[in-house]
Amino acid sequence: MFYRPEDGHGMPHNPFGAIVAPRPIGWIATRAADGGENLAPYSFFNAVAYEPPQVMFASTSAKPDRPGTKDSVANIRQTGVFCVNIVEAAKADAMNATSGPWPRETDEFTLARIARMACTTIPCSRVVGAPAALECELVRIEQLPGEANFVVFGEVRGVHIRDDCIIGGRVDVRVYQPLARLGYRDYTSVTEVFTLARPDD
Repeated sequence: MFYRPEDGHGMPHNPFGAIVAPRPIGWIATRAADGGENLAPYSFFNAVAYEPPQVMFASTSAKPDRPGTKDSVANIRQTGVFCVNIVEAAKADAMNATSGPWPRETDEFTLARIARMACTTIPCSRVVGAPAALECELVRIEQLPGEANFVVFGEVRGVHIRDDCIIGGRVDVRVYQPLARLGYRDYTSVTEVFTLARPDD
């Protein structure tokens, strides 16, 4: 089949997210200027640079109590920091619980019974026991075409890695099986790994 997005796809559900898959999930922790905390998953997330290390995530909808965006973006605008927590397969249900359109005053750490602790380099919390957590300072927020499409770029200022995830001097994803988003309401986790030598190795 072929379709132009502006004409619609004619399917029961939008196939776009199922085509661009799997996508890693950034579990974004933020703190508002008044101290309120938020934790929300974003599957439009990735690393984008090595030196200095930088990541991005995109927010693509709005909430009635956050005109034009969501709590994560609004909080980052206020404080200029956020923490990306990597989601392991074992935390799928907790991650899903934090994905709801909860009121802005809702603390998702508490809602989903997720333990938190203070970050080291930024005034924000992180998920206790996450395989890894990236403490980020805001680089910029870019608005894309569309009513509520924002991309947040951050520079990684601190990296936490759970000790058991390091085997032989390397982070081994088989230990924690990172969760990834497919299309619709479907997810997967990384359970198999293979290595390819680059042509210049």
